[in-house]
Amino acid sequence: MTLLNNKVAKQAGLLKNVKKPAFSLFGAAGTVKVPKLEVGGLTAENVAAVVMDHPTLEAISKKLGPIDGIVGFPFFARYKMTLDYEAKEMTFVPNGFDPPDAVEDMMATVMGLLDKEKPEPKVLSAGARWGMVVAKESDDEDAGVTIKKVMANGPAAAAGLKTGDRLLTLDDRWTDSVADTYAAASQVKPGTAVKVVVKREGKEIELTVKPSSGL
Repeated sequence: MTLLNNKVAKQAGLLKNVKKPAFSLFGAAGTVKVPKLEVGGLTAENVAAVVMDHPTLEAISKKLGPIDGIVGFPFFARYKMTLDYEAKEMTFVPNGFDPPDAVEDMMATVMGLLDKEKPEPKVLSAGARWGMVVAKESDDEDAGVTIKKVMANGPAAAAGLKTGDRLLTLDDRWTDSVADTYAAASQVKPGTAVKVVVKREGKEIELTVKPSSGL
């Protein structure tokens, strides 16, 4: 969630439009829609935020200086973000995603748990099928993950990926762990061709993979 304390919400003129929750969630005063949120050279419109004097932020502010809130998922989900640690730069590229209201989803979940008539469970399936299995041992400190298996006739095989390749990046995102790989793959829609970089026999190779629908 994106958090704003009461002070900055008042200064921005947002409190007059605050939406009071059915019950106070973690002491939140309510939710608002920020008409325009600017971070660096980026501007996002109609960003959902929670107005709350969070005790953790107050404690950090006393040690490190004023912190008026947290820029969270409703902003960052709109972009593909790349961190360049050597240059100390963050690069943002719009991805066209319009994130849902996290607070409304949370409230719906809580209310659903309180409801005596529980809804039917939702069955989830993969959005995209890549046709490969990756792994990384706990003591492996090298960049990337190892491709342990490439499914026959799958998207990875069609792109030329091979068992034993070291996957370094997927769609310009680092894949230094299995979790990194899943996170990068989850951002790619089925049928979208993306670049992957692998190391094979000591050389870096750039290939293009087009994942298919997992449904």
